[in-house]
Amino acid sequence: MQTNISSKFSGKTLCIGEALIDMICTDYGKTLSEGNNFLKKTGGAPTNVAAAISALGGAVELSAKVGSDPFGQQLVDEMKLFGVSTKYMLQDSNYFTTFAFVSLMDAGERDFYFNRGADGQLTVEEVDSIHLDDISIVHFGSATAFLPGPLQAAYRHLLQKAKAKNIFISFDPNYRQLLFKNDLPSFIEQSWVYLKACQFFKLSDEEAMIITKTDTVEKAASDLLKNTSATFAITLGEAGTMMGFNNTKVIVPSIKVTPIDTTGAGDAFVGAVLYQLSCLTLQQIQALSAEDWTKIMANGNKAGARTCEYMGGMDAFKNLSSQIFE
Repeated sequence: MQTNISSKFSGKTLCIGEALIDMICTDYGKTLSEGNNFLKKTGGAPTNVAAAISALGGAVELSAKVGSDPFGQQLVDEMKLFGVSTKYMLQDSNYFTTFAFVSLMDAGERDFYFNRGADGQLTVEEVDSIHLDDISIVHFGSATAFLPGPLQAAYRHLLQKAKAKNIFISFDPNYRQLLFKNDLPSFIEQSWVYLKACQFFKLSDEEAMIITKTDTVEKAASDLLKNTSATFAITLGEAGTMMGFNNTKVIVPSIKVTPIDTTGAGDAFVGAVLYQLSCLTLQQIQALSAEDWTKIMANGNKAGARTCEYMGGMDAFKNLSSQIFE
């Protein structure tokens, strides 16, 4: 793990990226075009991570842009209920709040369609006003931040700002094929910028193979060990998580659950990992052994698995507790 991170470690995490409304089709097993009934839920990957961290007892800020509409207000209000600081959640009257329509298919899999609005309008100037002096961890976890627009530049600006202050950096690309089907090389190129800059990252098995241009998770993990210096997790669903640490690969088993909805499971995993790291001092993080990291990721697996037992990520996070940890 990199060691050139700030000696001032407050335990507060900043998450940046999209805050949106998930419209979940309650006609289970039907595609979006077939479904007729939808349930409105707050979501967005970094928003989910922030909620999970706060639900577990951590201190967290969320930087995101929503519309000045009832849906944007719902997002702000829900984050406040979780205890997430919303001073960097901005409401823009010129754009509607972003929507993601989600259809739940067999085995908890999902079908997505994005109607993008305010989330992509977060600017360099707006993130430059964020005070990082009391931030220990910055988490970049937006599925939409690599798309052209103001958020892309703002995201990169905050990355450079965090690096300049030697802050611990976490990354999860949250790849969505729908968003990048016409520009996969751009997604891969941008992902590597963050992978090489962070101290921790999480990828799905699909993301790991796409980014490394390999055909197995084993090959992907080997490539990531070779080309990054971070501790990382490749989530494998029911099979658990492949951890990369100090030139070694370890499978960390998950726990058995009957999935209802996998929405937010990866975000719960990341939130659980970052919460545990935020409870440690800088020196303790740097001294973590493979056994320590295995325990941290096993707890992350528990949080992710428990999330799958509920409909919608936010409802699941309300049931998260650090008591599930070892």
